Amino acid sequence: MKRWIKRTLIGLFGASILLGGLAACSHRMHHHGPMSEADMTRLRERFIDKAGRELALDEAQKTKLGALADALKAQRTALMPGADARADMKAQLQSLVAGPQFDRGQAQALVEAKTSAVRERSPAIVAAMGDFYDSLKPEQQQKLRDFMARGRHGWRG
Repeated sequence: MKRWIKRTLIGLFGASILLGGLAACSHRMHHHGPMSEADMTRLRERFIDKAGRELALDEAQKTKLGALADALKAQRTALMPGADARADMKAQLQSLVAGPQFDRGQAQALVEAKTSAVRERSPAIVAAMGDFYDSLKPEQQQKLRDFMARGRHGWRG
């Protein structure tokens, strides 16, 4: 398997874990509509604080975790645009089925746009994930592996 494919897959895996954790926390805080920028910032800070306590992170490690969170946020923004772009995306999706036949060419173009966003941003995510993980001490790495092995409930129990 080519190196960039491995990196992309690892980056997407790490992103899905982090975004899954953020989504799991966010559903309790926000039941109506997408989260505001302020809500996302508070959630990011809470996540970094909790991870900092659980893994006993120093300031440099917290900074690297923050850089990873920022890279993931950029990826999420590219894949899940704001309200105006969502309305445009909805109109584009509706146009695929507006005629007597499904517009395969336009559908493929939409998929290519999202795939391109992942391809362009994944090196930054992989680098940020690598920088964060490599900065951890062996016992911190083990705690992180244990957290991931427990799955959705993580440090809660």
